Amino acid sequence: MDEQQAQQPVPLTKSPPTPVTEAEIRASDADRDRVADILREALAEGRLEPEEHAERIDAVYRAKTLGELEPLVRDVPAGPARATAGLPSGAAPDAVSSPENLIAVFGSAVRKGRWRPRSRTHAFAVFGGVEIDLTEAVFEQREIVIQAWAVFGGVDIKVPENVSLHGSGSGVFGGVDVAEREAPDPDAPVVRVSGFALFGGIDAKPKRGKRVKNLRS
Repeated sequence: MDEQQAQQPVPLTKSPPTPVTEAEIRASDADRDRVADILREALAEGRLEPEEHAERIDAVYRAKTLGELEPLVRDVPAGPARATAGLPSGAAPDAVSSPENLIAVFGSAVRKGRWRPRSRTHAFAVFGGVEIDLTEAVFEQREIVIQAWAVFGGVDIKVPENVSLHGSGSGVFGGVDVAEREAPDPDAPVVRVSGFALFGGIDAKPKRGKRVKNLRS
C-alpha cells in the first residue's frame, strides 16, 4: 500500500436506527384512563379484590410506557372500556371524552375557584389528599361524574347547594360518604360520585351558602 492510499479516509457505515417497539411507546393520559376503566369494571364484576385493584390503579398512574400498562389488564376481560382503545393517543380530547386526572401521592392536589370541570374527573389519593371544590365552577355539562380512589388518603368534594348530588362506593377499613340530595330545579346540574376507599375516606357534600347563580347558562 503506497502513502497516498494510506492517507485516504476509511468510510464509516452508520447502523440503521433501532425501531421503537409498541411496548416502548410513551403512555398518554388517555391510555392510562382506558386501563383504569377496565380495572374499575373488573372490580365491579368481582374479578379483582379491592386491595389488588388499588395496587393496580397505583401502578397505572405511575406507568410511563404502554408496555408497563399491558400486564395490568392481561388477566381480565377487556370489556366495553376497551371500545375506544384503537383510537390514537393523540386524538382530540372531545373524541374520547378525556377526563381530568387529579393525583396526590404523598402530597396534595386541589381544584377550586373559577374553573370549567370536564364531564369526568378522576381523583386518586395515595397517602395524600385531593380537594375538588365545585362551588365556583362553571358548569358546561348537565352531568359531571367524579370517580375517586383513596388509599391511605382522602378525597374531599364540595358542591353548590342547588345542584343534585348522587353517589355510591365501597370501603375497606375506610368509607365513602356522599350527602345525596335532589335539587328542586329540574335544570340543575347533576354531580355523580363513585369511589373506593382503602384505609381512607371519600367525602362529598354541599357547601352552605354556595349556589350556582344561573342554572340555565
